Amino acid sequence: MNAWAHGWRLLRTALRYRLLDLLWIDPIAQLPLPRWLRVVARLTGSGQPDNSIGERLLLALIDLGPIYIKLGQLLSTRRDVVPPLIADALAELQDAVPPIDTAKAMEVLRKSLGKPVDTVFEWIDSKPLAAASIAQVHAARLCSGQEVVIKIRRPGLEGLIDETITFLRAAAIAAEKRSPAAHRLRLTAVIDDYDHTIHAELDLAQEGRNTAQLRANFAHSPLLYVPRPWLQYSSREVLVLERIYGVPISDNAALDVAGVDKALLADKGVRTFFKQVFVDNFFHADMHPGNVFVDLSAPKDPKYIALDCAIIGSLTEADQAHLAQSLLAFFNRDYAKVARLYVDYGWAPPFTDVDAFAATIEKVCEPHFAKPLGEISFGAFLTDLFRTAESFDIHMQPQLVLLQKTLLYVEGLGRSLYPQLDLWTTAKPFMETWLLERQGPAAVAGRLIRELPDLLNSLIALPSWLAQTQAKLRSLEALHADQTSRFAKLEAEVAVTARKRRRYQWAAAILLAAGALFLASPVPESASTLSTLQTSAGAFGTVAGLVLLLRTLI
Repeated sequence: MNAWAHGWRLLRTALRYRLLDLLWIDPIAQLPLPRWLRVVARLTGSGQPDNSIGERLLLALIDLGPIYIKLGQLLSTRRDVVPPLIADALAELQDAVPPIDTAKAMEVLRKSLGKPVDTVFEWIDSKPLAAASIAQVHAARLCSGQEVVIKIRRPGLEGLIDETITFLRAAAIAAEKRSPAAHRLRLTAVIDDYDHTIHAELDLAQEGRNTAQLRANFAHSPLLYVPRPWLQYSSREVLVLERIYGVPISDNAALDVAGVDKALLADKGVRTFFKQVFVDNFFHADMHPGNVFVDLSAPKDPKYIALDCAIIGSLTEADQAHLAQSLLAFFNRDYAKVARLYVDYGWAPPFTDVDAFAATIEKVCEPHFAKPLGEISFGAFLTDLFRTAESFDIHMQPQLVLLQKTLLYVEGLGRSLYPQLDLWTTAKPFMETWLLERQGPAAVAGRLIRELPDLLNSLIALPSWLAQTQAKLRSLEALHADQTSRFAKLEAEVAVTARKRRRYQWAAAILLAAGALFLASPVPESASTLSTLQTSAGAFGTVAGLVLLLRTLI
């Protein structure tokens, strides 16, 4: 399927589920969309906000297939971008899709192993334990007697994914070029995030390596158990893992029957998260309930079992420091320091009014702090903060998207286990200790001793650097004058192109509207010739309008 066919398929699906009604929901409704698009939306949809739009979008993504299901799952976690009405509906997306034909799955396994399956596996269950949009899982037993599961990727996904992402990225770039508001929504960042996420899930060999690393980080830990991967039998298409037996984290009834200490388990979840982020700098970024189980071998001292390590996050040292200092400032309700940190670390523009930003942060945070500690939702707090910060042209940092999603998952899991969970009380002493170890007097002295030779070399080279800097500044001044002249010419050309594009868009809207009216208008059955002409005219108008519309987007 080429890009044109892909676009036509999306258009048919959008019309079938009346998805242009999305144009009437904030923040999309606030975008300076072209008039012709709103005209088409009124002709093909209800023309007003509709609470069923989230459900219709959900059904449309399921209809479009596993790639769009994954996109919907990602969007459901991006509440900094997606309206709550839509995010709530997309949160219902599940990975329950039809399984791969067993014969095809075994062929993928055979090709991956490069030898007969029965030389490695004594037994394989032909019925999958689970089938998801990317892969499905079969229970099996190695010839050595070890019980394992085999994760087998669906064949033919990579080409479809690359085609889909290319199309979506082109549409996002076009939208951001035409609208500052669309740029504020960071559509290309969402698509890039989706690209990274889904390609990470496609490479099962990388998932195996991630699993091995996470397992090593928590070796003999009372917090988390990670199943052993058999990397020698794994590849991009196949992953072999130790089979685990535990209770899903969402099965509260089974946890109660087993007598699990839920308060301790919730506390361990928070400590597991902060260890991954700040100690190991290697955190599992897909901790939804389907990937988390509980080991019931010691109910009074339970620990987690983590599955599906395809998506792993990490932070730079600077981001870790900023995040830790910001969290402590929030805990201490020092909003002025929070605002200064945003500017000092470059997360906010240098011209930001720090006092006004601090006052805005305080206005957002105080309603949360007014609640009892056990009722404060850290996830809701972060979401409110990120949305408010946008008014100061401060956007969520891309490297924090996975972190925020993981934190929302962790807090949600913890509160489902133990509603009185106080994430703040657990996190604050951890942050204080971490900062003291890395930024306290002993840490500063150690860094100074290690970096002293480099500092001395830099001081010796300083005079020559100053001379070179002066020469470069003169060159930059000349370059700036030349670029100013070029930009003036470019602006004139862009204005001419914009006028042409608007004319094409209006023509496309008229043709699409006329085509829709011709196709929708009833014709007496006796007038067969007229019916043929009307249908042909409608089809021609629709196709011609679509061609003109796509031409304005390329």
